[in-house]
Amino acid sequence: MKLQGRGKLLKIYIGESDKWHGENLFNAIVKMAKKEGMAGATVYRGIEGFGASSRLHTAKIIRLSEDLPVIIEIIDSEEKINNFLTKLDEMINEGLIILQDVDIIKYTSKEHNKMEG
Repeated sequence: MKLQGRGKLLKIYIGESDKWHGENLFNAIVKMAKKEGMAGATVYRGIEGFGASSRLHTAKIIRLSEDLPVIIEIIDSEEKINNFLTKLDEMINEGLIILQDVDIIKYTSKEHNKMEG
C-alpha cells in the first residue's frame, strides 16, 4: 500500500479498562481498523490524565491498578476515516474522538516495494 498527500489523523481517547463485548476496547478498535483495511493504527498508554469526569488517572506506584488513559491513532484517507467513524460510534460510549488534517509525506510497506520491483 502506498499513501501520500492529504489525509486525516483520527485520535481516540479512552480508558485502558474500557471494554467492547468483553475485550479491551483499544484492542477491538485496532482489530476493526485492520479488518477495514486502514493504513495502520498505534495505541499509546498514558501515564496520567483526566477526562470529562475530571477523575485523575495516574500510574504512580500506589495506584498502578487505576484506569490509565489510552490514545489510539489512525491515519488514512479522509474517505476511509469517515467510513471508520460510523463503526466507532457504536463501540465508544465514553471518550473523546478528534480528527486532524495531515499531510502524508511517505507511507509504504516492504511488501508494496517488492511487488513494484
